[in-house]
This record gives sequence, structure tokens and C-alpha cells, in this order.
Amino acid sequence: MTDQRLDRAKQWLEQLLSLSGIATTVDTVQPAGASETNYWLTIDPNPLTPAQKELLIGSEGAAIDAIQYLANASLNIHAEADLQAGYTIELDGYRQRRAIALKTIADEAAERVRATGTEVILQPMSSAERRQMHTFFDSDPSYSDLATQSRGQEPDRRLVVQLAQPPAVE
Repeated sequence: MTDQRLDRAKQWLEQLLSLSGIATTVDTVQPAGASETNYWLTIDPNPLTPAQKELLIGSEGAAIDAIQYLANASLNIHAEADLQAGYTIELDGYRQRRAIALKTIADEAAERVRATGTEVILQPMSSAERRQMHTFFDSDPSYSDLATQSRGQEPDRRLVVQLAQPPAVE
């Protein structure tokens, strides 16, 4: 996979890590099921100490989310629309573990909404995680009876899961 956007992103992240005093490399292998419009930049965890991994991921993923936000903003800011891309920063399987946890949260919320008929308001999440949850609900046919929306202001913005509105009868 040779792509100017991917090469530039890898170089950007490696330079950010180097400037932070963290000596490691970045791999660009897409995980199974990843979107073709989103590039995965995986930080090699092998040369990192547990403290460095903890620092890069941060409390509840705050640091890795911030790095990902910076990557997306920095790499897309002056790019033409057709050269823009989405970038996901991964370290030590964090994103994949978090995706499994988010899917579990989605399943539990769906079950509660169906059982009670009332909306379920989830805990605050980063914008990236809320977007991932919206995608779960929009793309999985088993959730076709449900709808999602985001409500509130950052940092307390929350995903709301509710029954989809039946089509209006005329």
C-alpha cells in the first residue's frame, strides 16, 4: 500500500514521538474490517516501557485520543479535499480492545432500550468513540430498530440510544 497520505502520516507520527523522547517506529498495516478511507498508524510497543505505553494511551485513552486528533487536524488542515483522510492511532491493541468494549456497551444499551421502550443515555465519550458508536448502530442490521444522537456539550457530550421512529402514516 503506497500512498502519499500514509507516508506523510507515518513520518508525522514518528517525528512527534521522537520529539517527545520516545524511540519507536510506526507501522501502517490496516486491521481486518478497517475502513478503506481511514488509515491506521500503529505505534510499535516492543521498545516501549510500560510507563511509556501508559503515558501514550493516558487515562481512559485521553492521550492517544489527543494524538489522534492532532494527527487528523495537522495532516488534513491544508490538504485538498481529495487528499484528506482519517487517521486512527493504535498502540498495544488499545483501539481494538476499546472497540470490543464499545460494542458491548452498544449491545447492552440496545437491550435496555428494547426492554423498556425508553431512551438510554450513555456515559460521556470522546468524539471519536461517539462516532464509532453511531457507526455501530448505523451499519449493523441488528440495530435497525434503533437510532442514536449525541446530546450535550463537551466534555459531557453523551450518546443517546432510542427506538427508531416508525415512518409516519399518511
